[in-house]
Amino acid sequence: MQRLRCLKSGWQLLKSVCEGAAKQANTLSSTSRNYSHLPPQGSFGLLFDIDGVLVRGGTPIPAAKQCFRNLVDRNGKYKVPVVFVTNAGNCMRQAKAEHLSHLLQVEVSPDQVMLSHSPLRMFTKFHKMRVLVSGQGPVEEVAHNLGFEDVVTVDTLREAYPVLDVVDHNRRPKDHIPPTKGLRTIDAVILFGEPIRWETNLQLIVDVLLTNGNPDDPWTSMQYPHIPVLACNMDLLWMAEAKNPRFGHGMFLVCLESLFKKVTGYDLKYEALIGKPSVVTYNYAELLIRQQAESLGWSTPVKRLYAIGDNPMADIYGANLYNRYLQAAHRARAQMQAKSGGGGGADPLTETVGKDLKMTSTELGGTSGGYVAEQDLPEECCSMLVCTGVYSKDQEELPRDPEQTVTEHRIFHGHRDFRFDPTLTQPSFVVEDVKDAVELVFQQEGWPLD
Repeated sequence: MQRLRCLKSGWQLLKSVCEGAAKQANTLSSTSRNYSHLPPQGSFGLLFDIDGVLVRGGTPIPAAKQCFRNLVDRNGKYKVPVVFVTNAGNCMRQAKAEHLSHLLQVEVSPDQVMLSHSPLRMFTKFHKMRVLVSGQGPVEEVAHNLGFEDVVTVDTLREAYPVLDVVDHNRRPKDHIPPTKGLRTIDAVILFGEPIRWETNLQLIVDVLLTNGNPDDPWTSMQYPHIPVLACNMDLLWMAEAKNPRFGHGMFLVCLESLFKKVTGYDLKYEALIGKPSVVTYNYAELLIRQQAESLGWSTPVKRLYAIGDNPMADIYGANLYNRYLQAAHRARAQMQAKSGGGGGADPLTETVGKDLKMTSTELGGTSGGYVAEQDLPEECCSMLVCTGVYSKDQEELPRDPEQTVTEHRIFHGHRDFRFDPTLTQPSFVVEDVKDAVELVFQQEGWPLD
């Protein structure tokens, strides 16, 4: 087990997210009974990735069951706050919680599960818009559950415009062309996850973007920038039962971006990119950890988060990026306190983040504004990389040279809109599996392992 120095940087809490999330503070009342009210010996929380850390496809990783014996007491109550943070998004939280409960043989509440699309609850300005949703599974139900009121699926779109989907000859209209039903203008596109028929979704999404939401109209590049696009889950690869990684939604996004650029000459623009490694995802997860700590009866704020994952470009990069904002927020808070009563001036938080971090809005998750909870900020977030999923220390070497560029660094799998920083792919700790990760955390925090 290789231990690396914990990367200390920082984070900026996002005002628009926190304001909306605060309205959900009562959602954990149904789960408080699942926590062991033991006197805290430390103040920390655990963020678990799922695929490649706890399961491979539908099969649990043996170490996962063992590690959860350390996380619950004899009555099955959690000793510490636990949130499952996954980039999967093709189901409801309830279904994922039930699946995890069965695999791990502990009770998992829906309020402990954070899917890639969960932060979209906070994007209320889009909830009344007419949105086209892409993905698989109960995407319409998922969208309504997140607060979207007027939802159109890709299947609904292709049925309304029967001449648009023609790649598969067997799905083309036979004998006669059915009349176009027509739909009201689409205002935005929500990409939940990889669809089953990529060619259909790619074609119809491009149609919608190039017609300003009216796919029966002629294409035009005059409407640029196009209507808003919000995408969840940027994972290029993920680990299932196969020996090698499988294509993820990030690969679908690469295809969509390439097609749009090839056809129009313009870059596809995202209103928001949600899911790991965006900061808004970890901000939302920290909120859930904080609420669970309150349910445990902890009187002090959570000081440290440990993010356990298998993907250097999603789990590790995201946790380190969040940690960088955390440290920046602490610096900015100190500056604001020093300048209090000094007659105003620019917001030091904005100055610090803008000067020191220079992050894009997409790396933040697409939200704007700054918010610092004076007493609730964790001190740090430590990233822990396991070797049971995408990353294998026998096949892949972690980048070490900060001077490497994206072109030179061939294993950069991050999204196009995220600046490449090799130092952010360096985990705080490298361990064999999730059991080793939890045991190390307990040792770090001085908690007993029994």
